Amino acid sequence: MNKTNKKNHSIIPNKKLLRSSLLIALSFAIGGCAMIHSDKTPLPQTDLSQIHINDAPAGALRAWPGNHWWQNYHNPQLNHLVEQALADSPSLAVVRQRVEIAKAQTDRARADDLPIVNFGADVERQKMSAEGVMGPFALDDPAAGTTGPWYTNGTFGLQASYDLDLWGKNRAQVESALGVYKARQAELAESELLVSSAVTQIYWDIQTVKALQDILIEVKAQEAIIADTDRKLYNEGIISSLEQTETETQFTKIDEQIDASRGNLLLLRANLQALVGLKTPLPALKTVPLPDVISTLPQNLSYELLARRPDLQAAHWYIDASLSQVDAAKAAFYPEINLMGFLQNDALHLSDLFRGSAQQMGGILGLTLPIFDGGRLNANLSIVQSNSNLNIASYNKAVVNAVTEVTKGITQLQTISDQSAHQTEVVDGDQKIWSLTQMRFQAGLISGVNVAKAKLPLLAEQSKLIELHGRWIDADINLTKSLGGGYRASGTSSKS
Repeated sequence: MNKTNKKNHSIIPNKKLLRSSLLIALSFAIGGCAMIHSDKTPLPQTDLSQIHINDAPAGALRAWPGNHWWQNYHNPQLNHLVEQALADSPSLAVVRQRVEIAKAQTDRARADDLPIVNFGADVERQKMSAEGVMGPFALDDPAAGTTGPWYTNGTFGLQASYDLDLWGKNRAQVESALGVYKARQAELAESELLVSSAVTQIYWDIQTVKALQDILIEVKAQEAIIADTDRKLYNEGIISSLEQTETETQFTKIDEQIDASRGNLLLLRANLQALVGLKTPLPALKTVPLPDVISTLPQNLSYELLARRPDLQAAHWYIDASLSQVDAAKAAFYPEINLMGFLQNDALHLSDLFRGSAQQMGGILGLTLPIFDGGRLNANLSIVQSNSNLNIASYNKAVVNAVTEVTKGITQLQTISDQSAHQTEVVDGDQKIWSLTQMRFQAGLISGVNVAKAKLPLLAEQSKLIELHGRWIDADINLTKSLGGGYRASGTSSKS
């Protein structure tokens, strides 16, 4: 018999049958289902409120970084580069697609928890076997109601099904998918922070290299004065060829440093172009002074760090998702009860398909009860519980890394700040020495070459101060990044 004829023999369950089925289902659920052999205890999560960071720089302001923290440098050129990178960065495009996939998976999980209603229709041309159960229909005997052996069978109607989800397995899977979606959103925020901080760092590295390059050009100018003087003294026999050769060699070394500086600039520009994408060529960057650094450290640093760091929030949501997966794995040990029904027309001849007598309907109460599965359910539960503990362990590690980054950022910023203050004093001292040398030159007490030689130590110390300034800016950006860069979680976890 074909499937259509089977449906003709379907019986709509009456109340007694439905009641009996429920009683049987409950009895199996109580005594016959597969048992959970092992239930792993979740690892404890690190409590951020118990973590204290005491090494704050003196005089630090009590404020978290803003959403557009790079604008605090008041540089339109930098602002444009960061905006371009956030819009066109290839790495961000990859992460955004992961967010879209997670959103679609969440929508699908929600849909799996809803009833399903389908409309179906089919037409089948078939020849009945005279030797089978339907053998009489193979005869061509209109008086007996058979016009075989060929029939054109038609069916159309509605079919519906619904999983009652008594134990919450589907709901747990929805919560798990939602947790992954929120984690992906936090990962996107983390990627945006990494891109914006990388662009900002490279931009100020370029400006630092340009400032050092200007110092090298000035050093070359002073070395040229010295070399020209030594050349004249050598021609007059006052100094030896050794001294003159040493001067020319030093002059060549300056050219080598300038070449290295230009190569460094090209590499930095290439890295910056990769970050902002290839849609728009990188513009020529105007040289600007390096900005002053104003360090900020927020109040309530420890317990708010979770909501302020996107990587911690991502790890937090992955824990939520894994705990929901554990709930779903436990619910799989209990029976599944499904409701199914159909309302349709079915006829052996298309001419009879739309008659009232061709209508058929039915309802099915389905029960699936795991009794012996070879340990599959327990193995799956062990896997998802281990994955959940792995997510918790990863979160605890991320907390340690976050606190370490903040502590290192504070220490590095304070150390470079102290070094810069001392280096400024050294530069001021050399500046006075050079000024006094200029005064002696103007008084006719020394030659111009002595002024050039006196300026070289000043330029060297100024170069060190610029390098410290560049490192100071990098440390400020790293601290801002370790504080979350203005990120703020939109919601809190429901399971932690």
